[in-house]
Amino acid sequence: MKENTDTDTQSSGSEVAERIRRSATSDRPYQFLLRGTALFFGAVIVVFVWSVVHTAWPAISTFGFGLVTGSSWVAGTGPYGALPLLTDTVLTTLIALVFAVPIGLASALALLFLIPQKIRSTASSLIELLAAVPSVVYGLWGLWYLVPWFTKTLQPFLAGVTGGRWPFNGPQEGFSVLLAGLVLSIMILPTIVAISRDVISVVPRDLIEGGLSLGATRGQVFLRVVLPSARTGILGAIALGAGRALGETIAVAMVIGSNPQIPHSLFTSGATLASTIATQFGEASGSTGSALAALALMLMVITASVNAGARVLTKRARMPR
Repeated sequence: MKENTDTDTQSSGSEVAERIRRSATSDRPYQFLLRGTALFFGAVIVVFVWSVVHTAWPAISTFGFGLVTGSSWVAGTGPYGALPLLTDTVLTTLIALVFAVPIGLASALALLFLIPQKIRSTASSLIELLAAVPSVVYGLWGLWYLVPWFTKTLQPFLAGVTGGRWPFNGPQEGFSVLLAGLVLSIMILPTIVAISRDVISVVPRDLIEGGLSLGATRGQVFLRVVLPSARTGILGAIALGAGRALGETIAVAMVIGSNPQIPHSLFTSGATLASTIATQFGEASGSTGSALAALALMLMVITASVNAGARVLTKRARMPR
């Protein structure tokens, strides 16, 4: 009897081993496909980065670190100093985030907890539709409507409030880093709202109801329970919005003034890295083409740094406190 039991155990073990071997064999084409796809896209990324670096190398070897620290950019003849472009890129992105983050989070909370259920889906669909609007449409809207409004109304009002002092000093021509930041904030707002809404919606209802049952107001529950619980996804939403703002081209080029200079106020016209590449691409030959490739390389480094920083913040947000 015992021998029969041992024999059955051995046979069942061999059958399991045979099934595992067959499963591993049948999965090999699938594994090869996945590995081949990953290697292909990895090779595409390597070739892409190498081509940008190769094109930008003549400008890097000629101008060196002056490409980053130089304060003057003159297309065609040089010099090629990207410091004004870097400054305007960072400034417009920060302005966009200052407007878009609080409005986006408030809108996401309103969609989930304040707006009636009957119109919630319609409002969500409209917000997602805004994310699909081409950037040139935002640029035309800013050019036709916001530039005149800035020139006639907003800039005189802000200058009057501060007495013409910083940061609202200088010429009131409409085209400015402030206008570019405002247009960018409208462009990234749907992204922040949509992603924040999705991550906030998965916060356990027990936490929200528990906070309300303890006597906390709805605002306190939002600030102390909902937002901290969803902070990982919210950081991701902000990082995606910042990435789009950093790389936006046409809309910014149409409203910022295309005048590379270090801004002395929010009314100053300027140019970003992406808008300069877009507007001067027609002159991309010789030293100018290499310098524009160097700008593209700088933009890649900045966006990669933003993504890396967002990953670090996300990991810290996931750590138990």
